[in-house]
Amino acid sequence: MERRELDTLMHPESDSEPPVRWLVSEGLTPYPEAIAFMEQEVERIAHGEADELVWLVEHPPLYTAGTSARAQDLLVPNRFPVFETGRGGEYTYHGPGQRVVYIMLDLKRRKRDVRAFVAAIEDSIIRTLDSMNIRGERREDRVGVWVRRPEKPPLPNGAESEDKIAAIGIRLRHWISFHGLSINVEPDLSHFTGIVPCGISGYGVTSLIDLGLPVTMEDVDMRYRQAFEQVFGPTA
Repeated sequence: MERRELDTLMHPESDSEPPVRWLVSEGLTPYPEAIAFMEQEVERIAHGEADELVWLVEHPPLYTAGTSARAQDLLVPNRFPVFETGRGGEYTYHGPGQRVVYIMLDLKRRKRDVRAFVAAIEDSIIRTLDSMNIRGERREDRVGVWVRRPEKPPLPNGAESEDKIAAIGIRLRHWISFHGLSINVEPDLSHFTGIVPCGISGYGVTSLIDLGLPVTMEDVDMRYRQAFEQVFGPTA
């Protein structure tokens, strides 16, 4: 989808909808606690007991297995805890220095279109990177956001090297979204070698620091919030 199509596509259909709650947790949030909290909030939103929510966290080192995860893609089984999760996708890594953004939006109030929703999430990431002079790109055959690495050797097929900088994995219940995205700010990139990230081999993983951008998590949070509001509407 073109950016002009996404500018207001995922905004609430009614101007009377309250702003999305914005919550940032300090420290490292255990993964089971995050899942329990999301489950609770999705039910509250579905029953009209709470407004929509975006929750920003960091996790201790761990791997998650999505609904399409293949056992052979867990290359080092005993390296970190592995959690099975109901989101779409395959294996992902979470850990310190990576901003995880859990997005709990009611698509009944916006647009009941999963493809458009994923494209809007991608666009929010790309806008965030744009604000830091990094060109993030989407790929039709690979979920997530990618950056070109012309300084690296080309791929075996001769194509220009690319690294993944952000991952996306969502789930819907009652048309309420949960799970979300992760942006690599300054994680230990060696931790990704224990899996085939998102089941995609042949490509690397990068971070903002790896790209030579000395930013803080707080700076990324601020820029992502601005981008999110452009794509999804006001927060509070």
